[in-house]
Amino acid sequence: MAMKSYHVNKEGYYGEFGGAFIPEMLYPNTEELRNSYLEITSRESFKKEFEQLLRDYVGRPTPLYKAERLSDQYNTQIYLKREDLCHTGAHKVNNTIGQILLAKALGKNRIIAETGAGQHGVATATVCALMGIECVVYMGEIDIARQAPNVARMKMLGATVRAATSGSKTLKDATNEAIRDWINNPVDTHYIIGSVVGPHPYPDMVARFQSVISEEVKWQLNELHGRDYPDHVVACVGGGSNAAGIYYHYLDDPRVNIIAVEAAGKGVSSGHSAATSALGKVGIIHGSKTLLMQTDDGQITEPYSISAGLDYPGVGPMHAHLFKSGRGQFISITDDHAMSAGRKLSELEGIIPAIETAHAFAIFDELNFKKDEIVVVNLSGRGDKDLQTYIDYFNL
Repeated sequence: MAMKSYHVNKEGYYGEFGGAFIPEMLYPNTEELRNSYLEITSRESFKKEFEQLLRDYVGRPTPLYKAERLSDQYNTQIYLKREDLCHTGAHKVNNTIGQILLAKALGKNRIIAETGAGQHGVATATVCALMGIECVVYMGEIDIARQAPNVARMKMLGATVRAATSGSKTLKDATNEAIRDWINNPVDTHYIIGSVVGPHPYPDMVARFQSVISEEVKWQLNELHGRDYPDHVVACVGGGSNAAGIYYHYLDDPRVNIIAVEAAGKGVSSGHSAATSALGKVGIIHGSKTLLMQTDDGQITEPYSISAGLDYPGVGPMHAHLFKSGRGQFISITDDHAMSAGRKLSELEGIIPAIETAHAFAIFDELNFKKDEIVVVNLSGRGDKDLQTYIDYFNL
């Protein structure tokens, strides 16, 4: 009998989660992708260009950095995977580079994307500028107001930013608008989804493009310690692409404990939270069966987090399965705790993290690690985009 795997199966499921629950109008689009994504991405020419761009344009490999002062403080061995040093300031670009090459191979000449905090929008606009391809980014009206610098960056990069003005005017509504656009423009347009969410093959495709993170961690740890695995991997989870990237090569390695950190907002039971694993029930969002924050009659509830990148009401199907199966250890961190953890990392290591990422660092106050254990934290993004939130919160 084959060993139980936490990767996607042939039908596009992780355990009971995933699949492609889509309107018939979208079937040709997702079917074209499903039939071709593995073949295209395994071509030598694709791999060569992808690796070259990750190296020369994104700046990979990113360092695996021993955080000495943080390690001393918590009496364990803490390593930071420095995705904040990627071009554009976060891990998102690993996926957009992969998907723009895929779109080119499929002969698409127009790209659409959804964005919440604006990071994925910027990463998409960036690769479209790089390749000279038309770019339209859908963004909730409220997010456009609270993430003005990222809106400006997208416009500087030549993208069109379209406001989603329906519903809660945030990420899920922007996603709905993007899906609508794709239904209307099936032939020339590729939709670059920014996380491990959406209908199959997206969760697996995005995870594969992000898997370069754990691929590097393996050889980096081997160089440092003569073993290619840590005792624990830690990442914050909104939709879950940075987490999928750092978990990927360790999913089926029982020696590695997987820790997922969600946004509790003002508290898990406060009514202002985004802790999907604690609050979610099985449902369907954006073409995927997963855990989802919803009312008793199945209406999607509005998530809340101080960090715009974690307030997605669902979670990627890989993570829903990691939670339900017990393979992943899920922890929720409040706004206040995340903010103080972000400040602590800044003062102890000279690295100002994105507020999303700051959630991951708060776990060192919640969990005890042994002195000789190796804990790798995915430092998924830098804090430049969040300076105003830090200024307001700490009265800087």
